Amino acid sequence: MPSLTRKMTKTGTRLRVLATFAAAASLTLALSGCTKLETQSPSSVRNAADASATEPGTGAGANGAQARAGGLGTVDCAHAKCIALTFDAGPSENSARLLDILKEKQVPATFFLLGKGHIDTYPELVRRMSDEGHEVASHTWTHKILTDADPDEIRDELERPNREIERLTGKRPTLMRPPQGRTDDTVHGICRELGLAEVLWSVTAKDYKTNDSDLITERVLDQSSRDGIILLHDIYDGTVPAVPGIIDALKKRGYVFVTVPQLMAPGKAEPGKVYR
Repeated sequence: MPSLTRKMTKTGTRLRVLATFAAAASLTLALSGCTKLETQSPSSVRNAADASATEPGTGAGANGAQARAGGLGTVDCAHAKCIALTFDAGPSENSARLLDILKEKQVPATFFLLGKGHIDTYPELVRRMSDEGHEVASHTWTHKILTDADPDEIRDELERPNREIERLTGKRPTLMRPPQGRTDDTVHGICRELGLAEVLWSVTAKDYKTNDSDLITERVLDQSSRDGIILLHDIYDGTVPAVPGIIDALKKRGYVFVTVPQLMAPGKAEPGKVYR
């Protein structure tokens, strides 16, 4: 539908500009040494859970095995070479094709969804994501930069998508991704109140800067490693066509695709903490 196409193009352009400014800001902060963001890795979450499970009187290995079986089936990321595909800022007109690809390849993903113009425009795709076994999480309601917002605005940006996702899927999100990855102590505190853990990424194709699917694939493959969290955006035209090649190439390298919660099992992401 032409109107939706124009709408998504406008949204994509806006997010490209925001992402470019975010990259510059992040570089400035890193060079100045003015900020330090404490993050936890998936492996540290798994190790902490395993250590707790083996303490005297805790049920030792049985609890750990049950946790893995419940969340991962036969996959144990303590031994398997796991990696997580994540997609921001959808659903969009490209998401149905992406879901078809993931279903065909039997790959689960984690979707960090936007509210305005996305969740409220494509509710059937939100339901489908959940029904087909993907993790559905929040990317705020309007892509507002949370570090520039007051506490009430932050709560509203996080609560609105949570309510809609829960209404559509029956499951309340436990994960969120802050727009542009920008977060601070105020955001951490409100996420803790709302039961949300913050998830960043370790791999980015910068697909907000290019529609070249081959380049997107190359960037992902160059950066991928065990326990990686791959950031992509299914709102951009070059991204979804790159996904089959990314999946096939990483499978050939021995990777197993899991959701972000599965990557951490038998541990769990804690509200108010940041993971990468």
